[in-house]
Amino acid sequence: MIVDCTAKLARVKALHTGVWAVFAACIVAMPVASWCGEHAVAAVLAAAVLAEVLVLAWNRWRCPLTDVAARYTDDRRANFDIWLPEWLARHNKAIFGALYVGGLVFGAVRWASRG
Repeated sequence: MIVDCTAKLARVKALHTGVWAVFAACIVAMPVASWCGEHAVAAVLAAAVLAEVLVLAWNRWRCPLTDVAARYTDDRRANFDIWLPEWLARHNKAIFGALYVGGLVFGAVRWASRG
């Protein structure tokens, strides 16, 4: 039974880490796309991240995968549900939230000054 739970937790952590990586890449790519004049691409990336923000808001600022992972362990450290360093898992929303807002501002300024 423990092996089964360990394998299931590993699958959830792998999925959660993959989803996190996609959204982190979107956040990092937004200002790069704007810098390159690809404002439509930046807008699509921003919209994808906004969709994730809405999912988190709907779920009381928790990833739904956190609840799935909690079924398979009693561990409740900040990174029990994802393969990230504990400090990054703990501060993830603050770090990437600031980068997201910064990317939105940067993109808006670049878009407004195009020409």
